[in-house]
Amino acid sequence: MKKEISILLAEDHLIVREGLRKLLENEVDFVVVGEAGDGREAIQMVAELHPHVVLMDIALPRLNGIMACQHLHQAHPQVRVLMLSAHGEDTYVEESIEAGAAGFVLKQAPGSALGHAIREVHAGRPFYSAAILQRYRSPQYGFLPGKSPMKHPLLTPRESEVLQLIVEGKANKETAAELSISIKTVEKHRTSLMRKLNIHDTATLTRYAIGKGIIESRVQQTTD
Repeated sequence: MKKEISILLAEDHLIVREGLRKLLENEVDFVVVGEAGDGREAIQMVAELHPHVVLMDIALPRLNGIMACQHLHQAHPQVRVLMLSAHGEDTYVEESIEAGAAGFVLKQAPGSALGHAIREVHAGRPFYSAAILQRYRSPQYGFLPGKSPMKHPLLTPRESEVLQLIVEGKANKETAAELSISIKTVEKHRTSLMRKLNIHDTATLTRYAIGKGIIESRVQQTTD
């Protein structure tokens, strides 16, 4: 089978990078096109190599993974950034979402989950490790301190479509093209749905989408 998904590894620990490369190159549809040891090098290599997916560690020297992800999301919106970290605290997850990451995988996850995550984000679908999804959906976790969203917000079909594309990381221009409507109309629907949901930022909107099952876990049940 022809290799289809090109991947750039951004990880500062050489032994981890070597392990990731070997793991990914065992997959017939993956090709690792480059390795970066810090955030600035990752940005430079994306501009040169144009990979489909960047597997990005958060704790990178010179420029951390979240800041590098933010830059890539603005400069190369077609590139999907998948965060890989041993730390899955809410702060890291939500800052990654705000930076434009397509997903977040914990380093404790098995290799099969990582390969699946790469295929999902490459296909334009968000992906989060099962442990993150379970925490966000836990009744004890809550949606926001002291607040609850409407149980059944009355969104129009078009607002629902825009919501789906927002949580998939699409910019207004991409959403407009996909739905064959103007950017101004996208902005109108986005404003309307956020008002109905009482949500005004992408990270909280994604949390809501996880809680409501809009973002589904497609990974097999694991201990990650």
